[in-house]
Amino acid sequence: MTMAAVLALAVGVFLVRLAGPVMRSRITVSARTETMMKRGAMVVLAALVVTGALVADGGFAGWALPAGVLVGGLLAWRRAPILVVVVAAAGTTALLRLAGVA
Repeated sequence: MTMAAVLALAVGVFLVRLAGPVMRSRITVSARTETMMKRGAMVVLAALVVTGALVADGGFAGWALPAGVLVGGLLAWRRAPILVVVVAAAGTTALLRLAGVA
């Protein structure tokens, strides 16, 4: 049963991804609509980041995790290599937790 669900989801995701390039030539959207769709995608991504940084196990994640995400975000904004971003974010969170910051 689980494998059938995974396969069905995989086919569905593939078809949705395929629909973009196939339908792009058939459907025209205004520049305003395209801009709003791009902004909408950024809002959804930002909401996921904030939720992931602030919530753990149904409650507040503490201050260490948001601080690590902030450090990673600043380094990514400054165009640091991805390895540096990940290690600095994880290291910041780990050091703050080691220091007793929840």
